Amino acid sequence: MFGKQNRVVGLDIGSSEVKALEMQRVGGDGYAITGFASSRIHTPEETRLAVKEVFRSGGFRTRRVVTAVSGRSVIVRYVNMPQMPQEQLRSAVRYEADKYIPFEVEEVILDTQILERDTGRGEGQQPEMKVLLVAVKKSLIEEHVALLRECGLQPAAIDVDAFALGNAFELHTICSNREREFDDKVVALIDIGANKTNINILRGKTSYFTREVYLAGNDFTEAIARRLGIDEAEAEALKIDPRDRVGEVEECILPTLDDLGNEIQLSFDYFENQFEKEVEEVYISGGSAKLPGLARTFEGSFDKPIVFWDPLENLPMRTERIDQKSVLARAGQMAVVVGLASRIRGRL
Repeated sequence: MFGKQNRVVGLDIGSSEVKALEMQRVGGDGYAITGFASSRIHTPEETRLAVKEVFRSGGFRTRRVVTAVSGRSVIVRYVNMPQMPQEQLRSAVRYEADKYIPFEVEEVILDTQILERDTGRGEGQQPEMKVLLVAVKKSLIEEHVALLRECGLQPAAIDVDAFALGNAFELHTICSNREREFDDKVVALIDIGANKTNINILRGKTSYFTREVYLAGNDFTEAIARRLGIDEAEAEALKIDPRDRVGEVEECILPTLDDLGNEIQLSFDYFENQFEKEVEEVYISGGSAKLPGLARTFEGSFDKPIVFWDPLENLPMRTERIDQKSVLARAGQMAVVVGLASRIRGRL
């Protein structure tokens, strides 16, 4: 791979911000960040302009992008199926898709992956395997691709937010030389965004559970505004930088934090009952990851180690066009966009 072909831009189109990060393959197994830009979104109508703005200001050397979809038009299921080769799996899933997804099979794009080839025997003592099934409404993909092409971009792959989060964590373990440490460890990745929280439970490199919880940063902002009788812009600023009002902000958001912790714990319970494996560590990222009281609340709720991880750690930035200080200050918010760009690792 040479020139532009050894670069890709991860494009994270969120509800309140567009982030774009260019990653380059360096040598055989090395990776470097070669560009970053972001732009705020105040209304959905601004999305197209924000995408164009990040490419105008980012100075990227490629227009190949990896993006992601999320929301209620994206269905992820972990199901047991009779053992069969991968090449037969897609046609078998399409034939039985109505068992697993709430949409007509003609309305969706399906993808599958075998997670475990032998999970014992099912009905009739037939050998079974564990399969990941992803279904996305065609209309969502078509709208997404149309947006990218209108902006002059070349879609290389379309991922799912929660899986991008897992890819970022895998790259993090590689860059930190800690792959073996996580070979069989079960960890939960929690990314707290503006309007939703992504949960991805990994065993080694494999995702065994994902979920979107529609409780996140905007809910904390609203809680502060409501409790203190201030407007949401002022509440958002206070949430980001409480200064000498840390205790006051923590008191405002504690009920919402408890609610989010309960939803996450329900996810852990479901996973542990399904797979008879316990979540060992919880890794937190996202724009609201370091809210006052979050670590203490989550440690009390889960009784597990809480780790705030840096998706940019040990990823060199090889360009003078990046304001490294400001990017590093937002490192905790970069998990999804890093995960999208990490698809440069031969998985486009």
